Amino acid sequence: MRVPVEGGDLAVEIHDGDTAPVLALHGVSGSRKLWNWVAAHSFSLIAPDLRGRGDSADVPGHGISRHADDMTKVLDALELPRTTVIGMSMGGYVAVDLAVRHPDRVRALVLVDGGFPMPAHAHMTPELLQAAFAPQVAARERTWTVDEYLETQAALNPLVDASDPLIRAYYAHDLTEDGHLRLPAETLVADAKDVIFGTSRWRELTVPTWFVHAEWSTGPDTPPAYTVEQAAEFRTGLGVLREPVLINEVDHGGTVMTRAGAAVTAEVLAEALK
Repeated sequence: MRVPVEGGDLAVEIHDGDTAPVLALHGVSGSRKLWNWVAAHSFSLIAPDLRGRGDSADVPGHGISRHADDMTKVLDALELPRTTVIGMSMGGYVAVDLAVRHPDRVRALVLVDGGFPMPAHAHMTPELLQAAFAPQVAARERTWTVDEYLETQAALNPLVDASDPLIRAYYAHDLTEDGHLRLPAETLVADAKDVIFGTSRWRELTVPTWFVHAEWSTGPDTPPAYTVEQAAEFRTGLGVLREPVLINEVDHGGTVMTRAGAAVTAEVLAEALK
């Protein structure tokens, strides 16, 4: 379905399942296809392409609060006064902002490797950010076939199973018909800046919250986005946060883009829906 927001219409995919509806928010360079692995566990998911991504690529603008305000329009269009929200990576920050500024619309939160301040961000500078995203920006200067793009992503992400049809569908959704990446470089970098240099309002959360985090960041044995100790500190500082759940032997993307990671994330989401 298409949902009118400021500047255009967002594409929203509805996964029919056996649960109450869940609003599912993807990461900074992702799309609604990120949630296909979780949807396979029979959840009823509302999965939008956030502005600038996927089939919402022609909707201009960026920013965590703008994405959160867009989500109120999605809920209005579906006549949902209140729902559970799951957000991965940047989607976690959008979910936190939505729950803090529109608490009447959110009954519970599941944050997946995002939403809380990442310790590594404290050492980031605008110059380092530009360098970190340089390969992704450069990738937008050329054309790709789906096979080429999938091969490149599998080489960069050792936990990606290139034979998984859901992986192929995920990366194919990144491309236009003529083989260009749909997410504009300026939108990618601007949203990343908002995540890294913005102020998280997680301490203001008042809804029941679950937190899932990965053992690794970008492949086996890499330092995680959040350690077990840091996750425990978030629980100490936030009374509504349930016991954090660590997913072993997956990285950041693998929390939802692998069968094993999605199975654990699905268990936590099922608990949040009770």
